[in-house]
Amino acid sequence: MATFDHNKYRINPTPKLTDRTWPDKQITQAPAWCSVDLRDGNQALINPMSVAQKHRMFDKLLALGFKEIEVGFPAASQTDFDFVREIIEQNKIPEDVTIQVLVQARDHLIEQTFRALEGVKRAIVHVYNSTSTIQRERVFAMDKQAIKQIAVQGAEKVQSEAMKYPNTIWQFQYSPESFSQTETDYAIEVCNAVIDVWQNQPQPVIINLPATVEVNSPNAFADQVEYFCRQVKNREQIIISLHTHNDRGCAVASAELGLLAGADRIEGTLLGNGERTGNMDIVTMAMNFYSQGIDPQLDLLDIDSIVEVVKACTELPVHPRHPYAGELVFTAFSGSHQDAIKKSLARQQADEPWQVAYLPINPEDINRSYEAVIRINSQSGKGGVAYIVEQALNMQMPRWMQIEFSQVVQQFSEATGKEVSAEQVRQLFVETYQSRGWQLQAYQASRSGEVEHLTVMLAEGDRQQQLSGEGQGLLAVMSDMLSVEMGVNIVITEYSESTQQAANNAVAQCFVQVNIGGKRFGGFGQSQDIVDASLKALISACNRSVVAASELPLAC
Repeated sequence: MATFDHNKYRINPTPKLTDRTWPDKQITQAPAWCSVDLRDGNQALINPMSVAQKHRMFDKLLALGFKEIEVGFPAASQTDFDFVREIIEQNKIPEDVTIQVLVQARDHLIEQTFRALEGVKRAIVHVYNSTSTIQRERVFAMDKQAIKQIAVQGAEKVQSEAMKYPNTIWQFQYSPESFSQTETDYAIEVCNAVIDVWQNQPQPVIINLPATVEVNSPNAFADQVEYFCRQVKNREQIIISLHTHNDRGCAVASAELGLLAGADRIEGTLLGNGERTGNMDIVTMAMNFYSQGIDPQLDLLDIDSIVEVVKACTELPVHPRHPYAGELVFTAFSGSHQDAIKKSLARQQADEPWQVAYLPINPEDINRSYEAVIRINSQSGKGGVAYIVEQALNMQMPRWMQIEFSQVVQQFSEATGKEVSAEQVRQLFVETYQSRGWQLQAYQASRSGEVEHLTVMLAEGDRQQQLSGEGQGLLAVMSDMLSVEMGVNIVITEYSESTQQAANNAVAQCFVQVNIGGKRFGGFGQSQDIVDASLKALISACNRSVVAASELPLAC
């Protein structure tokens, strides 16, 4: 029988560092960033990304300003190999961006990796092997000398293969996997042996120190990093990189303290996707810098579009309380919080540093508006309104639409001063989401490979308009067409669907939320055809934005 017994665990040993200097330091500039969304993040997914999803993620990383991107493990996956070949052959890598690939320290895998990179202008080859006590003794059954020899042979093989491709600017990176669980002196010994092999390379060697499993508190990891930086060979000529995981929930903190301890570079993923509890969240860490007046060297203005791409490519949700990116992170439900925010905003001057209670940054800096993120609770409570909505309309609304439509019902109730009946709720819903603006009359959809083609016929009164487009995902194609016609950027922030039984038929119900100009609008559509329902929901949301802001007319 299982027991909850802490005695089976031990503190992971760290070097004795009595003269540590990192506690007295301060971060003053952003590190070099390397995204590993396409490799470390991808290998942790239930459904690994398709080539099309990889392209979408890669394009987003470029748009955010990443200069180093680990694009895959081409020797371990045909999908990764094909993707690397595509971005090279299609010339999709900008001149100022370096792609990185991961490979184990095994000869045939290294050879395959270089074949995948043939023709690339510049690349980082990231080779690794496991060095921790657990891996040495319980996985490989090898002693320290044998493990170090694997690293040395891998470094030699990388160097010899690179010589076969002299037209590429090569940079080499080595990781002692599970550095956080490796005796620090031994990790230094292994890394020094690798540095000896690569010492004559024209590009600086990158030594990456992974907390493959987070086993220590952030201060202990910082001690490991500072000790390593003091003892490793050629410290001034090499780049120290960190790759922290979130097993203890401290990946960001460990990375930040690791920078104070001497590191130069950070690997992580957007919103922290990764194995087990995830990788280090680059968005959170970069926004932490931003909130302290430090340029993060990444463009995170349109945070909803980051959330949209991450959700679409990983098929994972983003928690509503996720730092900076979550739907509810700037929302105040407490009356005292709301009062403090309103008073602070009233006193905030445009030319002074940001000082608003309970809001560490200005939500508008990441394209959030106060109308969308600061909600005032109604006297009757939105819970009661949500119950009436659910009963009157026989639907399971997502929470964000419950909140949005509850405000519509509550405003009606306050205006009339009377109890709102179920029929009035139904009428309000139809008027809000279904009866105004353009309506979908018909659509035609087809697919060519991974490209989908869409033609729609819209009508408003006596007016009709036909739109056509193509892309990846019919809803995304429709969003792009409406963005062009409306002259605004439409970002889909939420999508959900449910099924309602009507007589003998199942009716699909779709709910879409969009961000237009920093404001969010919900839409609803239903049909026996799920595509028809989803397109109607998107059009409904855009119609609501037109009603809310006459300066954004639907040009079509």
